[in-house]
Amino acid sequence: MMGYPERGAAGAVTYGASAKVKSMFSGSIPALVTPFRDGAFDEKAFRRLVDWQIENGSAALVPCGTTGEASTLSNAEHHRVIEVCIEQAAGRVPVIAGCGSNDTMNARLHLNFSKKSGAAAGLCVAPYYNRPSQEGLIAHFSFLAENTELPIVLYNVPGRTVTDLKPETVIELVRRYPDTFIAIKDASGDLSRVTDHRMGISKDWCQLAGDDELALPFNAAGGVGCISVTANVAPKLCAEFQAACAENNLEKARELNDKLYPLHYAMFDDASPGPVKYALSRVHDWIGEELRLPLVPCSAAARKAVDAALEHAGLV
Repeated sequence: MMGYPERGAAGAVTYGASAKVKSMFSGSIPALVTPFRDGAFDEKAFRRLVDWQIENGSAALVPCGTTGEASTLSNAEHHRVIEVCIEQAAGRVPVIAGCGSNDTMNARLHLNFSKKSGAAAGLCVAPYYNRPSQEGLIAHFSFLAENTELPIVLYNVPGRTVTDLKPETVIELVRRYPDTFIAIKDASGDLSRVTDHRMGISKDWCQLAGDDELALPFNAAGGVGCISVTANVAPKLCAEFQAACAENNLEKARELNDKLYPLHYAMFDDASPGPVKYALSRVHDWIGEELRLPLVPCSAAARKAVDAALEHAGLV
């Protein structure tokens, strides 16, 4: 059974991030695609995407995450995408820069660049491929905490990384570095972890869903938003859904969730972000669906699923 820290007389945990952090990130936060044209970063389309997202209610932006194909970007491209996102957002919403790597030193490089560029935080995925132990994860994230001044949003997605950032590891990291590890994007699919983190850290510690289809129960358990794939295509609907959750308007949240639900699944009917780039190309004529190898355009079956989901959501 997991052990939790002792609670004070008022019931609050004796360590953890300040309550004010809860309001730093919340709502609908798209993990932005990186548009390409003829093999290169399509800066013009990306700037339009940033503006469109902000105009339609996105609460923050995440460049260079999984959906942004960060694993296929050179460091120079990676940094340019972050730089352009921050520049185009122009302080209207915070930017959580994708800074994760399976190489600790490269993650530090991304974090320090993002700090200098004006990012509000760095999103750091658990190191992939290397398969570190929980002790290795603590060492990796502790090194980053001690060698950067940028707040970090932990990112757990064991379906992609194989490595699983266990709740007790998250709790230990926040205990050691409460001012650095301010939030988590949890794509483990295990909803019980929301309560594990609330009991082990604080009810006010910022927890963001990493799976669109689980955002409703995740928020009910104590989450405050979602770092979303679907929001690339449906920013207004996703923002309205998150607002309904924040207002405890369950009827409206369910209604919007039902409208978005087929789209959540269609986004992963083929290797992501193939379907979301196809969907964006259906919604806007200024963005293409070009991907970088080893990814290829999504299948005919995936396109059919996306088309039906876009229609269901009233987006086409």
